[in-house]
Amino acid sequence: MSASSPAAARHPRLAELALALGGFGIGTSEFVIMGLMERVAANLEVATADVGYAISAYALGVVVGAPLISALAARVPRRALLITLMLVFALGNVASALTTTFWPFVALRFIAGLPHGAFFGVAALVAAAAVPVDQRARAIGRVMLGLSVAIVIGAPLATWAGQWLGWRFAFHAVGGVALATMLMIRLFVPVQPGDRNASPRRELGALVSQRVLATLAVAAIGFGGMFAVFSYVVPTLRDQAGMPEALGPWVLAIFGIGGIIGNLVGARLADRHPVGAIPCILLWSLTIQLGFYVAANHLVTGLLFVGLVGTGIALGPALQSRLMDVAGEAQTMAASMNHAAFNGANALGAWLGGITVKTGAAWSATGLVGAGLALGGLMIFVLGRQLERRRPAPSG
Repeated sequence: MSASSPAAARHPRLAELALALGGFGIGTSEFVIMGLMERVAANLEVATADVGYAISAYALGVVVGAPLISALAARVPRRALLITLMLVFALGNVASALTTTFWPFVALRFIAGLPHGAFFGVAALVAAAAVPVDQRARAIGRVMLGLSVAIVIGAPLATWAGQWLGWRFAFHAVGGVALATMLMIRLFVPVQPGDRNASPRRELGALVSQRVLATLAVAAIGFGGMFAVFSYVVPTLRDQAGMPEALGPWVLAIFGIGGIIGNLVGARLADRHPVGAIPCILLWSLTIQLGFYVAANHLVTGLLFVGLVGTGIALGPALQSRLMDVAGEAQTMAASMNHAAFNGANALGAWLGGITVKTGAAWSATGLVGAGLALGGLMIFVLGRQLERRRPAPSG
C-alpha cells in the first residue's frame, strides 16, 4: 500500500463513480446549450447568435475559477472541497433555469462555470490517492470518462428532453445530477486532508513559467477553432443543409463519438511523441475546420465533418501530458488550468464565431474562424519551442 493508504476508499469503484458522475453533470451542462440555442434565444427574446455570450460566460467562469480556487483552497480537505464545488455548480444551474431575462442568464452561466476546472483537478488527485499506487492512472482515467460520456449521451439526452419539456428542464436535470454527486461523494469518497504545505504563491508560481504559459496559450487558442464550429453547428446545419430540429441531439452525439476517438488516438500519439503530437493535431484540426466550411452545405457531409471536428479533442491528452512535464510541484494548478485553457478556447471560439455570423457571413464561416485559430495555436507552439531552445529549462 502507498503512503496514502489511510485515505484508501472502502469502495473505490463507487468513489470513482461518484467523481465520474460529477464530470458527467459538468460536461452535460457545458455542451447541452449548443443543442438548445434556438429555444433559449426565442424564450429570452434575443438573436440565436447572442446565446454564444452565455457559452462564453460559462467558459470564462472556468478560466477564472480554476486558478482562484486551486490557489486559495489547496489546504481544504478534498472531500469537503468537492462537495462545496458541486453545491455551487448545482445552484448555478438551477438558477440558470429559473431566470427569465437574458443577461442574468449569462451571469448565472458564469457562476455555474466557476467550479468546473477545480473539480476536475481535485477529483484527479482524490482518485489517485483513493487506490493503491499501481492503480492510480487507471482510476484517473475512469473518473475522466464521465466527461466523455456526457458528450455522447448526457448532452444529447438533455437536448432531446429540452426540446420536449423546455430548455429549462435540461438545466434543472443537471442540478439534480450535481445533488446526487454530492450525496455519493459524501458516502463513498474517503476523507483526504488538503496539502498543508500549499500556498497561493506556490500554486500560482506555475503560471510564471514560460513553458507552462506557452502550453496554456496553445490550448486557449488552438482549441478555440473546435468551439467556433461546434458552438453554432446546429443552426449551421439547419440553415445551410436543411437539417430538421429533431436531429439536434444526434449532432451532439456524433461530435461526442468523434471526441472519444480523438481522445483515444491523441493519448496514444502523445505517449509516442510527447511534443511532436501537438503540431500534428493542430494541422489536422486546421484542415478539418476548413473542410467544414464547404461540407456544411449538405447534411451527410456536414454530419461527417461534425464528427471529424470532434476528433480535435485529441489535442487534450498531448497538452495535459506537456503540462505535467513542465509544471513542477504545482500539479493541481496544472490539472485545473488545463481545463481553464480548454474553456478559454470555448469562450474565444464561441465569441469569434458569433461575431462572424452577425456580420452577415454564412453560418459555416465558423469553419474559417476555426482554421484561423488552429493556425494561431500552431504559431504559438512554434514560437514557444524556439524560445525554449534558446533558454532551456533547468534540469529536474
